[in-house]
Amino acid sequence: MKNYTIAVAGTGYVGLSIATLLSQHHQVTAVDVIPEKVEKINNRISPIQDEYIEKYLAEKE
Repeated sequence: MKNYTIAVAGTGYVGLSIATLLSQHHQVTAVDVIPEKVEKINNRISPIQDEYIEKYLAEKE
């Protein structure tokens, strides 16, 4: 399986969900224009309420 480098624009419910799923097997960079969301994600805190994303950010590298 090839390892891709992927960029996802937007970290709302759809963008962050897709980025989380894709990051399980690929290098993913999620981008957003809202600095508060970017800061939360960089600190491994989900800006949206989603149990799977919160768990993934807390447990994975």
